[in-house]
Amino acid sequence: MSRKVGVWIDHSRAVIASSSAGQVTTRTLKSDVEGHPHYGGQQDGGGEKKYEERHSAHLDRYYDGVIEQVGLPDGLLILGPGEAKLELKERLGRSKTFAALPVAVETADKLTDAQLVAKVKEHFRIDG
Repeated sequence: MSRKVGVWIDHSRAVIASSSAGQVTTRTLKSDVEGHPHYGGQQDGGGEKKYEERHSAHLDRYYDGVIEQVGLPDGLLILGPGEAKLELKERLGRSKTFAALPVAVETADKLTDAQLVAKVKEHFRIDG
């Protein structure tokens, strides 16, 4: 049985649409990634550097959670408005497990769950 997955992702949440046996289900994974503050001038205690380290660690955990939820599908479509979609694809590319996985990436503004399901069905030519 073929399983296709679409992920709409930004730094605050990921919506994962999985298709199996012609049905598509969605689930949402929220991140704990904080907004990015702007620093100016001299920082005591390494303000910006420390923040960047924490921010990077939060993103790593978030992407690991998304990858865990995605599993190992037969095809993957990653959608999103910003850098998160490219960061997720790059993270997948570093793993031998996902080396042969066909991954498509598209830019997309916010989508409702129904719009994401429609995109996944259209991309993978799923009837129903």
